[in-house]
Amino acid sequence: MLDFIVASLADGLLLGFVYGIAAMGLSLIWGVMDVINLSHGSVIALGMFGIYLAFTGLGLNPYLALPLVALAGLGLGVLVYAVAVHRVIDAPHLSTLLATFAVNMIILGLGTAIFTASPRNVDFALGTFTAGPATLTWTRVVAALVAALVAALLYLFLYRTQLGKSIRAVANNRGAAELMGIPSSQVLALSFGMGTMLAAIAGGLIATFFPFTILAGGAYELKSFVICVLGGLGNPLGALVGGLILGALESIIPAFMETTWVPVLEFVLFVLILLIKPSGLLGSKT
Repeated sequence: MLDFIVASLADGLLLGFVYGIAAMGLSLIWGVMDVINLSHGSVIALGMFGIYLAFTGLGLNPYLALPLVALAGLGLGVLVYAVAVHRVIDAPHLSTLLATFAVNMIILGLGTAIFTASPRNVDFALGTFTAGPATLTWTRVVAALVAALVAALLYLFLYRTQLGKSIRAVANNRGAAELMGIPSSQVLALSFGMGTMLAAIAGGLIATFFPFTILAGGAYELKSFVICVLGGLGNPLGALVGGLILGALESIIPAFMETTWVPVLEFVLFVLILLIKPSGLLGSKT
């Protein structure tokens, strides 16, 4: 039993890095813009299909296609911000919720019409290796390494570049940032684009080891909400930590009960965090 738990935990932690990247996109948009992006799941699904089309249609290695998917996600996010979010950015939260929900339904409708709801799979494997009691697939290891690299690059961008400092300034006080000459509209568009880019990257990585449909992103969006609340809404680093915790829980729970209990316990955890420590384990940035 112990060997099984250790093996499952190692596999879950690898998956947790990818969960963390998905949640970081949601958390970044909330932290900078105070907007809950309900189109997050559909963008994750588009990332999956981006990798699928690049692999099956163009014959590209999924990891070589990932930068293209990331750029497409960035462009899509900027477009969505300009069309649907910019006009309601200062409106009540319900307005931004409805705007992003409308974008979500448009993407799902078009995606279903184009791709149907049939499951797809990226038939790509790198083999397995054994580390102690754990037998791990290289696709998950590479996905975790890519996710960790993306998280590190995001940290360096936010804290070591002038543009990243502008994003943090707008997140802290938009009015004061504008008085200092920072173009807040452009910074907000970039922030929304980066959040969707992270979602697309996460979807592309998930596509390398799980089958998916155009509706698959919804489940990962819900996980992202749990992770953001767990780690601290608005805190990208907390989202990564929350992703690791959720991945570990998902891997350990089936050792003691049916897998159908996994989503139930995830949302029980969600409610408990809201009741006991609403700011999350690492707190939210102000």
